[in-house]
Amino acid sequence: MRRDLNLKIWVYTIAIILIGLVALYSATTGNVRVSRGIFYDQLFCAAVGIFIMYVVGRIDYRKFFDGAYILYAINILLLILVLVSGRDALGARRWLTIGGISFQPSELTKLSLVLFLGRYFATQRSVLTFGFMNKTQLILRDLFFPLFLTGISMFLIFKQPDLGTALLMFGIFFGMLFASGLEYRYIIGFSLACLSVVPFAWNILKDYQKDRLLVFLNPNIDPLGAGYTIIQSKTAVGSGQFWGKGWLSGTQNQLNFLPERHTDFIFSVIGEEWGLIGTMVLVYCYFSLIRYCLLVSEQVKDKFGMLVCIGIVSILTLQVIINIGMVIGLFPIVGLTLPLVSYGRSSFLIFIIMMGFLLNLSKRRTIF
Repeated sequence: MRRDLNLKIWVYTIAIILIGLVALYSATTGNVRVSRGIFYDQLFCAAVGIFIMYVVGRIDYRKFFDGAYILYAINILLLILVLVSGRDALGARRWLTIGGISFQPSELTKLSLVLFLGRYFATQRSVLTFGFMNKTQLILRDLFFPLFLTGISMFLIFKQPDLGTALLMFGIFFGMLFASGLEYRYIIGFSLACLSVVPFAWNILKDYQKDRLLVFLNPNIDPLGAGYTIIQSKTAVGSGQFWGKGWLSGTQNQLNFLPERHTDFIFSVIGEEWGLIGTMVLVYCYFSLIRYCLLVSEQVKDKFGMLVCIGIVSILTLQVIINIGMVIGLFPIVGLTLPLVSYGRSSFLIFIIMMGFLLNLSKRRTIF
């Protein structure tokens, strides 16, 4: 059973990577904004990533438990360093260059936060909920303290600014909080409290973030500005119809109408060239991968492993749904990549490490 589960995780991960490489090759053909070099860069990352996935799958995952807090602290320092001396691009400061290698610490936050919360929740002992003091202790320890530490990462990422990834961190926290065993009444109360402050969040958004929300409601209010990308994206996906226009034959793609089609909007390239059939194949691969990841979480016998599985599944599921949703106009544009498909070394390698971790867990059922 474990060997079969490992094989399926390998198969669907590699299938998604191959679909991404095919789409990225098309997205860089005749692209006036980026060179064909990014395809070869992604191809190299795929080759290295598969090797990393194999290696991570063979490491004793208890070492991740031991280093979870250290990795979280290092990541916080890197996020601070980005704000101080990071590289600016497209109006955001998200990249850090160390030793000639440029990467996004916000991508590392996904892994470090999952490991940190996994260890934190796994090491908390049960508290009797009788009496005001015990309930207060439970809420402070199991809800507000991990929320505060998650909020540090969210704030530093939001300041870059990167609203999409910051909100994704909250999604990770909520998913792992739900799996931690905290009573549902506290989770429901927390959810209602969060919803109550959403209307006040408008005032802290940047002008371009407000424009994205307004364009989401009506893209035609600024068809040549903030609404241009989503209009072209929906046109590309819709024009693919059932069978698609064929590889390298998408007009929105090949005629350079679609911006950022190698990163956030690569799903629109797949939709235009491979149609509904192609997009459903990709969605099926994601669905199957997520399903088998959940099966791993059911089989793992220690709480740390189970929580990390849930955290990884939360990231993968949310990012896939949000990216595809924003490409077809169901969600506002928030700048999240499509996992293992969009171009981006940092994002790609972090997801590869996560898949390797899941392979690791599926091989071991140790209680510690």
